[in-house]
Amino acid sequence: MDMKFLNIPSQPQAVLQNSKPQQATAFEQKAQETAVTFEAVFLSQILKSMSLGLKSDGPFGGGHSEEVFQDLLSEEMANHIARNGGIGLSESVYREILKTQEVGYSNAK
Repeated sequence: MDMKFLNIPSQPQAVLQNSKPQQATAFEQKAQETAVTFEAVFLSQILKSMSLGLKSDGPFGGGHSEEVFQDLLSEEMANHIARNGGIGLSESVYREILKTQEVGYSNAK
């Protein structure tokens, strides 16, 4: 999908380049993936709510199929935005996941 209209680069970038070292553990990689997924779901909900009041016109507009397509488009745009830097939410979520893990680990000892 071409996202040039959003001024989003087409090559994927490391979302959390400055937040973690080059060699991440399996847990850190999973935490990063989870944070990006969370941001994508959040952005998807925002994009879906932005298009709720839009009505299409013309002989081929509207209907159930268009509603499904609009939802899928919102989800794909949100995934693309989140994978390419997002709005910064995934960085905060990632740090909180790591912080929570450290607290849980130190209490378990």
